[in-house]
Amino acid sequence: MFSDIGALELVTLVVLAVLIFGPDKLPKLIQDISAVIRKIREFSDSAKADIRSELGPEFKDFEFEDLNPKNFIRKQLAENDDLKELRELRSSFDLRKEMNEVADAVHGRETAPVSSASAASSEVGSLSPASDTPSQPTVPAAVNGSPDLLKKQDKPGGTERPPYDSDAT
Repeated sequence: MFSDIGALELVTLVVLAVLIFGPDKLPKLIQDISAVIRKIREFSDSAKADIRSELGPEFKDFEFEDLNPKNFIRKQLAENDDLKELRELRSSFDLRKEMNEVADAVHGRETAPVSSASAASSEVGSLSPASDTPSQPTVPAAVNGSPDLLKKQDKPGGTERPPYDSDAT
């Protein structure tokens, strides 16, 4: 419930409570608030017990948290054996590998399986294992005429400033 309150916010709330209610009334206020919270919890627990007793023994494993639609769907999907193939497919999918292949295709590079033999043959100026001729050296994308989008762009010099635009500010 209060998991998103940080330490600074909690200290601010405590300081505000001391300033508003004063150090004399603050302990009594905390006791009253905790008593109200305790009564609400007791009322909730007794209502849950009454509902469970009225439903009977066939609903003994009934949980009120299952009434939340997200929890209900999550529980039903976890128990469903028909989705076993879908879980296997999801676990076998490697997003990083797929994204690298797409990036290589966009930049015109060939994707090769990663192994020690292919890594050695892709070195610049190395000999290919099939023949004794040198393999094609890998050329950066910027040399081919297309900009390398993965490379961080150089910042302009400190003396070069963009022109001042009063309408933009």
